[in-house]
Amino acid sequence: MSAATAEGSHAATLTALPSLDTSRDCYTFPANNWVCPAFLSDYRVEITDALVEHVWLTAATVLIGVALSIPLALLARRSSTLESALLGSSTILYTVPSLAMFSLLVPFTGLSATTVVVGLVLYSLTILVRNTLAGLRAVPDDVRDSARGLGYGPAKLLLRIELPLAVPVIMAGVRVATVSTVALVTIGYIVDYGGLGTLIALGLDTDFKAQVLTASVLCVVLAVLLDAVLLGLQRVLTPWTRARV
Repeated sequence: MSAATAEGSHAATLTALPSLDTSRDCYTFPANNWVCPAFLSDYRVEITDALVEHVWLTAATVLIGVALSIPLALLARRSSTLESALLGSSTILYTVPSLAMFSLLVPFTGLSATTVVVGLVLYSLTILVRNTLAGLRAVPDDVRDSARGLGYGPAKLLLRIELPLAVPVIMAGVRVATVSTVALVTIGYIVDYGGLGTLIALGLDTDFKAQVLTASVLCVVLAVLLDAVLLGLQRVLTPWTRARV
């Protein structure tokens, strides 16, 4: 199947979703209830597909953002000029409205998931680079000096001392970026890759309250769950903080 055919099939599936079964009480107008168990059962496949898409778009964005933020933070701490340039650029990008950002990317990446991921990675760097830089700078100088005295080179010092000690601050940024990304993924509906945002948009277009509420609640639950998972991961990566407490 070609990419164009796949995208067409993806869009067709989503646009076909809001068709209502008027034999259901909560589907009928003017009732159109906010809570409709029938919707959950009738469209469980579509809801699951949208949720899975939302999760992998969020995960891809955060993972790529973290991978880019570390070298950018290392570059920024080399000089105040580089720091100002990198942090200033990321801040300017963050001020660009998401609709405008995706529109600017479409000529280069097309109506694809890549458009959403690239746009959201650019947004995430504002948070991730700042927190990574702050975490690295929070490492006490006497700890660095002790490590150098034990023969640690720059690479070993970074991997064995600086990054582990910077984990709490870095993870705080990752948690904020993840929750923010969960919310921003919904805007991806304009290129047919918005996960739960597509359900929300289609529900608003058809004034289908149950669909809007279901997708919105799932977004909130997803953000809370991912934040809890990252908090647990932080505790695993920083056992010395538990021991200190």
